Amino acid sequence: MSTPSSIHPPTRTLTEFIGPVSRSARMRSIARDIALRLLSVRSQSDQNSIRFPFYHHIFEDEQKGFTRQLKEMLNFGDFIGLDNAVAILEEDLPIDGRYFCITFDDGLASCAWSAAPILSEMQIPAAFYVISNFVDCSLPPGDPIARTVFGFKGRKTALDFMSWKQVRELAESGFTIGSHTADHICLADLDDEAAGNQISKSKTDIEKNTDQQCIHFCPPYGIPGKHFDLKRETATVKDLGFASLVCGVRGPNKTGANPFSIKRDHLLANWGQHQLRYFLGLD
Repeated sequence: MSTPSSIHPPTRTLTEFIGPVSRSARMRSIARDIALRLLSVRSQSDQNSIRFPFYHHIFEDEQKGFTRQLKEMLNFGDFIGLDNAVAILEEDLPIDGRYFCITFDDGLASCAWSAAPILSEMQIPAAFYVISNFVDCSLPPGDPIARTVFGFKGRKTALDFMSWKQVRELAESGFTIGSHTADHICLADLDDEAAGNQISKSKTDIEKNTDQQCIHFCPPYGIPGKHFDLKRETATVKDLGFASLVCGVRGPNKTGANPFSIKRDHLLANWGQHQLRYFLGLD
C-alpha cells in the first residue's frame, strides 16, 4: 500500500477517475439512460420509509450534481442522521413521512474536501464508512488495488484516501464515522476469526484516532449471501458493540426493518433527476 507522494497529484475530477471512455461504453450508457427515463415514469412512491442513498466519491466535477440531488431529495422528504435513523428502526417507531440518510463508502479524500462542505452548508447530516488501513494512503495510477477494488482508471493522478486528520475533523464537525473493515476484503472469503479481526481492528483504529465511538458497520461490496455472511457478521458486530449494519441492496426501509440489514441505494452524483427519482422511488 502506498503513502501520499508528490510524484502524482491527487485525482480531482470524475473525468480523471474514470479515464478514457470507449464509444461502446458511451452507447451502453445512453441506452441505460433512455430506459431509466421510461421506467422513472412508472416508479412507485415510497412514502413512510427511510432511504439510505450512498456514494463513493464526490469530485470537483460532481459538486453541482451532488448539490442538485440533495435539493431534489429535499423536495420529497427530510434528512436524518444515521444515529437517529437506526434508533427509529431499532425501537420499531412509526415512520411518518419520507426520510433520507446519506452515507459514503471507502473514505476517499474527495468526500472530505468536496462533499462535506456542501453537506455542512446545507446542514445535512451524513456518515462516512472508512477503511482504517487505507487512511493516510494514496494509490498511484496503475496500482492493482486501485483498479480492481476501487475501479480507478486514472493515468496521471493518484487515488487519495482521507487522512486521520480529515477523519477527525469530520467527526468533530458532527458527521458520523463508521467502519468499512480494515482492508476492504470480501468477508465471505475469510474464516470466522479473520473476518472478525477485519471488523474489530477497524473499530479500534477509528475510535483511537477520533476519540469517539464507532458503532456503525458497512461490509465491503455489500451483498448478503454473496460478499458476506449476514448471520455471522451480525453476531460479530453485535458482540463488538455496533448498533447497525448496512448493505448494498436497494430499497426503502419501513417500520420494523432490521437495523442490522439496512437497505441502501447507490448513487452517482452526476446522474440526472430521472435516474435519482427512479432509484429512490420519488414521485
